[in-house]
Amino acid sequence: MSGLQATVLGIIQGLTEFLPISSTAHLRIVPELLGWKDPGAAFTAVIQLGTLVAVIWYFRRDIAKLLTAVGNDIKQRRLGTSREAKLAWMICVGTIPIVICGLMFKKYIKEDLRDLRVIATAMIGFALLLLAAEVMAARRGRHREEEEIGWFDVLFIGCFQALALIPGASRSGTTITAGLFAGLSRSAAARFSFLLSLPSVFAAAVYELYKDRQEILASTDDAVALLIATIVSGIFGYASIAFLISFLKRYSTSVFIIYRIILGVALFVLIQQGMLK
Repeated sequence: MSGLQATVLGIIQGLTEFLPISSTAHLRIVPELLGWKDPGAAFTAVIQLGTLVAVIWYFRRDIAKLLTAVGNDIKQRRLGTSREAKLAWMICVGTIPIVICGLMFKKYIKEDLRDLRVIATAMIGFALLLLAAEVMAARRGRHREEEEIGWFDVLFIGCFQALALIPGASRSGTTITAGLFAGLSRSAAARFSFLLSLPSVFAAAVYELYKDRQEILASTDDAVALLIATIVSGIFGYASIAFLISFLKRYSTSVFIIYRIILGVALFVLIQQGMLK
């Protein structure tokens, strides 16, 4: 992989990781359109470390409060001694479904599910699911904020996060969808989505980096490409977080729904015409 390819893939990862349009899908589609080799699931997982750093830096004050609260819980040998502590433990519980599914179906995630037909189907299917959540949220009227999230909400959103293992589903897309179904406001759903992603993204990146280190770090050039893509993804990821939270305070996710459907249909057409494998 050249430095240019690594930079392009880093930009794609950073811009699409937090928007509900699936970074994994775009990292699979763009190389195919440009005639590049598929970077693979391991490369995709590792460069998420860049966007992980972006989330940590953007929510650094919130994360510091969560860690301090957990420390206080441990000292007092009690759970949920404060709102921040309760939220931290909720994030841990909400991460369990994606960990279980990731380990159970890792072979399919890294191979079979990267088929462009699967991605196209997921792009359209989960767009329609997000549309249903938006319609339900509009009819509901009143929306709950982050401090009103309960344990059932966390498990519900966590199960939807596990669906993001399907390329094309989108981690932020599935969790924001679940948040809207649960009655959260768009901005609250997005904030919780980002915080919930921290443990699973970190675990997946470290696991893939260790497991496939001989492949993705086969040479100095490979290591440099990986580093470039990771750094670039972090820079663009930070801007993407700020944009989405600000955007969802004023607008619905309709533009992302339309984009997903158009891209999904276009993929099917290109595959049917033999322009994509």
